[in-house]
Amino acid sequence: MNYLGSKQLETKRLLLKTQTINEQKRLWEILMIPKVNKYYLNVSTKLREKLLDWDTKEKFYKKEMEHANDKDIFKWSIFLKDTGECIGRISCQESYDENSSVREPNIRDVGWYIDPFYQGECYGTEAAIAMIDYMFNEVGIEKIMTGAAIVNKPSWKIMERLGFTRQDKTFMVQYTFLDELTEDYSYILNKDKWLSLKRKL
Repeated sequence: MNYLGSKQLETKRLLLKTQTINEQKRLWEILMIPKVNKYYLNVSTKLREKLLDWDTKEKFYKKEMEHANDKDIFKWSIFLKDTGECIGRISCQESYDENSSVREPNIRDVGWYIDPFYQGECYGTEAAIAMIDYMFNEVGIEKIMTGAAIVNKPSWKIMERLGFTRQDKTFMVQYTFLDELTEDYSYILNKDKWLSLKRKL
């Protein structure tokens, strides 16, 4: 695995840039939309109130941005090329097994969110293709293991469109803004399958 960090990626309509503090309030505003965070955030439910307070979160983001350019960080802010507007975020982070242990570095998890105003335009898919291709071809990871809430059909439909294989086993997730546990599908995408499918996307 090559630790290359979050180098800028470009698609037909988007720029995926290394995160800076400049767009973090915008990203926080998007993330606090219930439609966005419902099946995305899964940090402790005890943090609900802190997540809703920008002054508290700003301190967190300022600390996080100190490491945005580290070579082992793979997180991007998504910008529209034509307007320069930030519309979401995408990341490829460590993957955890059922015992909450970190898997080997070349097995990763992924996640992304897009401002609902821009959903339905395939921006999420476009950004995901660029990021996944970079992670497999340049960073050299071997596998992505991730999940999506069964009730969140648009999310797992994107994964299946991108070639992810649904596993037989499901798992339960405690999402931050939900009181009850939610059942998720498990998905896997390996490097060989991605390379064979990419030309068709």
